[in-house]
Amino acid sequence: MTDELDLVGELGRAEPLRPEAYQRARAMLRASMADPGTVRLLGVTSAEDTTMEANSTMETTTTTRHHESSPLIRRGRRLGLAGRLGIGAGVAAAAAAAVVAVVLNSSATGGVVAAGDPSAAASGGVAADGAAERAPLMTLAGSIKTLTSSEGDAWLVKATQVNGKKTMQVVYTLYTDGHAIYTGNSVKDIKLAIAGRQDQMEDGGYAPLLKAAAVAADSSPADGRTQMLKAAGDPLVGLDPAAQKAEWDKQQAAAQVIIKQKGGTAKPKSYSPQAVQQHLDNALWTYSTEALSAGEGNTQVRAGVLRLMSTISAVDVKKSTTDGKATLTITAGPEVFGGEGGQVLTVDATTGMLVKSVSNVPGLPQAATTYESSRVTQAGL
Repeated sequence: MTDELDLVGELGRAEPLRPEAYQRARAMLRASMADPGTVRLLGVTSAEDTTMEANSTMETTTTTRHHESSPLIRRGRRLGLAGRLGIGAGVAAAAAAAVVAVVLNSSATGGVVAAGDPSAAASGGVAADGAAERAPLMTLAGSIKTLTSSEGDAWLVKATQVNGKKTMQVVYTLYTDGHAIYTGNSVKDIKLAIAGRQDQMEDGGYAPLLKAAAVAADSSPADGRTQMLKAAGDPLVGLDPAAQKAEWDKQQAAAQVIIKQKGGTAKPKSYSPQAVQQHLDNALWTYSTEALSAGEGNTQVRAGVLRLMSTISAVDVKKSTTDGKATLTITAGPEVFGGEGGQVLTVDATTGMLVKSVSNVPGLPQAATTYESSRVTQAGL
């Protein structure tokens, strides 16, 4: 087994990735950029059968290359977070390029988010600073829970991702009011998935994140944070300061072994309650946005994710207008990602549905995904 850094040479040969698969890779990169010591870099066995591991993922997932990722071929295969839309060698190669540029040669300390006492950090403390600025997220979360749809029985979402100036792919996802999820390259693929009973809510490994997001819609902000971080398998959440420091130092030491083997210069990041808070905020953003991407058609998931985002002090929220419709622009800047990169989400100010996601990672083209959502009748597809 090799680590992702050995796959830099594969970047030029990697096939285009499906939009959300590419975003998943970038999410892993943002986590590693924020703290290289708490993300395991090991994980690639071959180009045809790729396994990616991270301490913050729920399971190790084996996926195949893009040309094998159609819904029919995926039938019966257990999909993890990384495998929702088929991450293959291209993800590892893209990850390798960014890790080389950022993790190996940077301390990745970034900005530090102000934190409370150590016990607050241990449980994923809720940020109070700037809470008024993030209040629109809580307001929207409350209002969308009471929305009722007068037409259709499902959301159909068309996601188009452009990396730099290149359109990577278009993906269609059907979210039924019964909470089933069907995905394909076209509406025809979705029909085949429905006929084949390929409900990714039942087959997918991201279900724990969706469940945690749904729970967060009705729980306190602190409890919501804890449940999401536990669902993501974060190694630090819930530990007392002493145990937290021991785990932190262990992860930093393991990362240093790999970094030194590869000739990198990144220094270990010292433990502190503030560093833990920054790590937990980064992890919370990463997995909350994954839950939103995977289950935005579920009202509880949308509401829960908005509430979770409101607990991160470095998140900025502004009222905006997109194509004549009222929207909210949610920005997680460099402070959330260890001083490098960022992500901007635009959501509908009435429904909370995604409108656009723009991700910036050093060393990679900007990735922008545009979402077109409409209410449909499943039988009328």
